[in-house]
Amino acid sequence: MKRIGWLVGGLAVAAAGWWWYGQANALPEVALTRAERQRVESVLSTNGKAEPVEWALARAEREGLVAEVAVKAGQSVSKGAVLVTLDAREARGELASAEARIEQVRAEIAGLEQGGRGVELAEIESGLRRAREDAEEARREMATIEGLVKSNAAPRQELIPQQQKLKAAELQIRSWEERRGRLVDRSSVQVAQARLKEAQAVAEQARRKIELAVVRAPVGGVAYQVDARRGGWLSPGSEVAAIGQIAKLKVVVYVDEPELGRVKTGQPVRITWDAHPDQTWKGRVEQMPTRVVALNTRQVGEVVCVIENPELVLLPGTNVNAFIQASVVENALTIPKEALRREGSQAGVYVLEGEVLRWKPVRVGVSSVTRVEVLEGLAEGARVVLPSELTLRDGMRVRPGP
Repeated sequence: MKRIGWLVGGLAVAAAGWWWYGQANALPEVALTRAERQRVESVLSTNGKAEPVEWALARAEREGLVAEVAVKAGQSVSKGAVLVTLDAREARGELASAEARIEQVRAEIAGLEQGGRGVELAEIESGLRRAREDAEEARREMATIEGLVKSNAAPRQELIPQQQKLKAAELQIRSWEERRGRLVDRSSVQVAQARLKEAQAVAEQARRKIELAVVRAPVGGVAYQVDARRGGWLSPGSEVAAIGQIAKLKVVVYVDEPELGRVKTGQPVRITWDAHPDQTWKGRVEQMPTRVVALNTRQVGEVVCVIENPELVLLPGTNVNAFIQASVVENALTIPKEALRREGSQAGVYVLEGEVLRWKPVRVGVSSVTRVEVLEGLAEGARVVLPSELTLRDGMRVRPGP
């Protein structure tokens, strides 16, 4: 029995040793993928800012306290619509006071032009009427006597009293007219008229203040930015709101200088906005940059794209994500981007042939976010090694991983 026990123990030790030997000499595993044909879309991903294609600013034309804001950001407005109303109580008070002065001065001028004080004017008009009646009576009597003188029925001397009576009446008429003229002081009328013009100017100025207290939309569109706040103070020229046509938007896309060579006019563009992650806006590159500018730590060209915005959801002034479709290759031979390696200045991949790794230099073309086109150096269906922690070398024996 003891001998059998020793035999069993020896076999166990031998089996364990063989297992450890096999483990130590097993081929390392590598993860593989195959070179296959796919559609490759090269997309340049960056950021940008949306702006209206057509827009205008509404500005305050006078200073004042904001009494009412009649529009909200994102609201559609027609040309001439009321956006903001300033407090115009002081101007209305000035207008009421000026209109009262106007009525007062007009009444004063009317009294002056009618001849002055009523009682004295009535006396003058009464005396003037009597003098004119006396003159008319003297003329009739003179006409009668002259007829008698011509027929030799009366002497010419009888005309003298009537002539004197007519002369006296005419003198009286002139006297009353002069008195009425003195009663109407023309200089007083001129002074009153000057006061009337002054009051009218004050009234017009007050009306203008009231008119300018209402800020209206200079164009029709969407009020995509509203700066005025109720209770705030506006100075002449202060921005009240920005209004634009936003069914189409201009998106300024910031493309890093080294990537500008990939961008051309007419290329499709896709826009996303973090505020609405489930929506996408599409358009095209409209204009290439004319210069490179500094943007924080970047040197960028400002590429102008035009985006369709039919539902008016994307608002001007928003920061957006931009994806420019630089190029598309159909049925391209592709591998995952992470499978591409560099040894020195040479790009290539490791391919598994049987149990042996072979280094294959390749020439690549268009790349997407996840895959790269292989133009030369690789056959369709080739088993390409994916990245691992192993240090790979040409001729190394490995086995496919699970």
